[in-house]
Amino acid sequence: MAEIKIVQKKQVGLWLLAVIVIAILLYYFLVFRDNSNNIATEVVTETKSVSGTNENNLLGIKENNNTVATFVSFVENDSSRVGIDYAFTNEALLRLTAATNAMAGEIGYDIRADLEKLKESIVLISNEPFETSQAKNIRIAADNSVTALQNMQLAKYPWLTDEVEALKGASVSINPEKLTINQKDAVMNFFVKASDLLQKMN
Repeated sequence: MAEIKIVQKKQVGLWLLAVIVIAILLYYFLVFRDNSNNIATEVVTETKSVSGTNENNLLGIKENNNTVATFVSFVENDSSRVGIDYAFTNEALLRLTAATNAMAGEIGYDIRADLEKLKESIVLISNEPFETSQAKNIRIAADNSVTALQNMQLAKYPWLTDEVEALKGASVSINPEKLTINQKDAVMNFFVKASDLLQKMN
């Protein structure tokens, strides 16, 4: 008769099961340990934002800057003069520039480069008061103003995104090819939106 060799199998199944259990435990600890760190970070960040101690989030801080308040009051009180009175538009842009600069000073944000562009565009309006070029220059000044305010909003007021988008829309609605007198509502709407944004920042 033939002899049958019986070879005892190594317990591979037991070793395989042990490796799987160790891998599951390792995965569990790595995933949930990182998750608990993220939760702790989120809680700390949220606490800083609510308490007003986060430098970049000025939600709970009111600056009450007089220059900003003066611009807001100017826009609210003299809204019927835009388009008819060239001096009003120029004055409103100058006051908007001053209010933007004052607000940047309050929050410690460097806005000099943006303000230089805005001042240059206001000089263009002063030097070319003709109806045909005035709308184009007002649009340039409006766009430069939007850039300055948007940069401040992105840096210090992240919750005011909708207001900046509304200001952008108001700026875009000023048609540079159309006479200013025929779009006085669009120009006034720009000043109203800028006033609203600065008031919320203030």
